[in-house]
Amino acid sequence: MPNFPAPVRAGVEDALARLGLNPEIVDISPVAGGCINHGARVATAGGSFFLKWNASAPPHFFEAEADGLRALGAAGVLRVPRPLVHGGGSGAPAWLLMEYIEAGPRGPVYEETLGRGLAALHSSGATGSGFGWSRDNWIGSLPQSNPTGHSWATFWRNHRLAPQLRRARDGGFLTGAAGAVLDDVVDLVPMALADVDLGPVHLLHGDLWGGNAYPASDGAPTLIDPATYRGHGEVDLAMTELFGGFGARFYDGYREVVGISDAYGAYRRDLYQLYYLLVHVNLFGSQYERPTLAAAGRVVSTLAG
Repeated sequence: MPNFPAPVRAGVEDALARLGLNPEIVDISPVAGGCINHGARVATAGGSFFLKWNASAPPHFFEAEADGLRALGAAGVLRVPRPLVHGGGSGAPAWLLMEYIEAGPRGPVYEETLGRGLAALHSSGATGSGFGWSRDNWIGSLPQSNPTGHSWATFWRNHRLAPQLRRARDGGFLTGAAGAVLDDVVDLVPMALADVDLGPVHLLHGDLWGGNAYPASDGAPTLIDPATYRGHGEVDLAMTELFGGFGARFYDGYREVVGISDAYGAYRRDLYQLYYLLVHVNLFGSQYERPTLAAAGRVVSTLAG
């Protein structure tokens, strides 16, 4: 495979040997996916694994991802690849080796099963101690702060919207009179989310766009690439709707288990999508300014109109 770093290969071979597995790599095949990391299927004499690496990853980047994968997998309701070992750093590309779950076709009940499974995953976090997470992690390549606390409104305002808005403006985006609507949204968050403080805490995938869920070869819904923390389950729903890829049966399945609030359709979908839109502004630039301003305008029109 072109551009496969020798230090990564050496690290993976050493890790496999230390795990008591056959370290002989017989094939490395690129796997299409996200735009942040490189990905490949690593075939060895003893089986196949999935490998991600990134020469620019900050410290603990893949350690945080492995932590999220373990948390989602421990819920036991949806397939999640098991992380095996991570390595690199100190000048070498960081990498993460995990279970390889081969993709298969979508069966007739895939959507409903995924929706019900996501609802059960969310509910599995109800025993958690407050919103946030035990560590910070990343959304794409951007840092995501996860301090624990008992006010969801405070968390969403101070640790989701405000940091991304500040980063965007530091980059020259969403400034001037047109961008003032984002400040109005930030001011409205305490009112918009006050009731969520009283509800259950949900375990979130955190980055649930269409590319991060797929059927395994046996049809089982599978989740990958999380940005995990505890929050409000409708955040994951909002992300599924931002770029599409999830059908009506998915939402029907979710609604059967947990339900979806009237506030979600009225303004929370936009309020939660704003975080991901701001992230996209910061990652990809001005093409996302217009949809960000549109979503903010709808929130303000509904809540303060």
